Amino acid sequence: MAKFAELDTVERALAWLGGNPRVVVSGNAATPQAAVDLIDRSMPQATINVLNAIRPMPERDGIVLETSFVGPGMRNRSNLRYVPCRLSMVPVLFRFQLPPDVVIVHTSLPKGDQISLGIEVNVLPAAIAAARARGGIVIALANQHMPFTSGDAIVDLADVDYLVEIDEPLISVEPAAVDDASGQIGSLIGEHIHDGATLQLGIGAVPDAVLQFVQATDLRIWTETFSDGVLTLERDGVLDPNVPIRTSFLIGSHELYEWADDNPRLHLLRTEVSNDPAQIARNHAMTSINAALQVDLYGQANASRVKGRIYSGFGGSTDFIVGAMHAPKGHSFMALPSWHPKADVSTIVDRLDVPATSFQQSAVVTEQGVAWLFGVDEREQAHNLIEHAAHPDAREQLRRSANQLGH
Repeated sequence: MAKFAELDTVERALAWLGGNPRVVVSGNAATPQAAVDLIDRSMPQATINVLNAIRPMPERDGIVLETSFVGPGMRNRSNLRYVPCRLSMVPVLFRFQLPPDVVIVHTSLPKGDQISLGIEVNVLPAAIAAARARGGIVIALANQHMPFTSGDAIVDLADVDYLVEIDEPLISVEPAAVDDASGQIGSLIGEHIHDGATLQLGIGAVPDAVLQFVQATDLRIWTETFSDGVLTLERDGVLDPNVPIRTSFLIGSHELYEWADDNPRLHLLRTEVSNDPAQIARNHAMTSINAALQVDLYGQANASRVKGRIYSGFGGSTDFIVGAMHAPKGHSFMALPSWHPKADVSTIVDRLDVPATSFQQSAVVTEQGVAWLFGVDEREQAHNLIEHAAHPDAREQLRRSANQLGH
């Protein structure tokens, strides 16, 4: 069983490693600054694998930044290596193509012979298993601020080589005000959420708006991640009290993290389960809500690239689109404003000029309306996108483009 070690002991162990070891680190809001500093100080060469890195990652000779979902801490970096992959398949990469030599996880303080991965389970159990299978090193940075969550978050200390106590605030994100466009989109989607439905929601203004406008009761949550909006539903008694709230990671306020601590209602799932389309499809009235940057007249969505450069990645949207579409009474909504205010362009375009992230959603929703795509031919699909989702200022040009495309 691992016992608490000093940080300099871990530094010496990492410095001893030769070559270019791959280091998997807790991602999203759970990435500890202590881990970033530890790698930067002690490892001349390393490949750092983090999902949605929020904290700035090192940009120097000898460091490669590797990920299947690019966060602000890696975005546009010269040493970025983007590996396209659906989130549900990242554990497969760890077993075969991208085996980790070191795994650094941000955890709770121990309870008996166990620690918890807290707000970030995601791909970490798979990374730990892959590292141990090949004799790699597992380091737990145990933090009094990390909540103790259950399910797949639990890690036995027998699977940890070094346990180091740190005292570092968690990254928190306070709920943002819902703008007019997001509010209208949320209202439109909310009309299609009925009693007993299961929800998958992302982070941001649109998911928050959906939860503000939903009128249904006995709702269930099976999602990749959620924020404070789900906490509001729980406190309002809107969620089915007999079904656990299931997610793979959390990003939100400190209040959300305090609620998560030792909460029997919350069940953290590893990505192989939470994002498995077959598991998702078993949920009644599974309703998937994802965001996009652009949608074209073929129904293809770009949620990954800006001006041709990788901005984020597939994430879990494709997993949930497929799962929701196969679920009984399921729907998959792709949500976005009809006009991009900064670029001053329509987000509904004739054809994508970048690789598509996804396609074949149930519907595309903007503040203009709901454009249903599933079950109609390509001409009606294009018509619905133009007349019900596109901004009025873009419709005439889109109509001309549709004619040229044979629609």
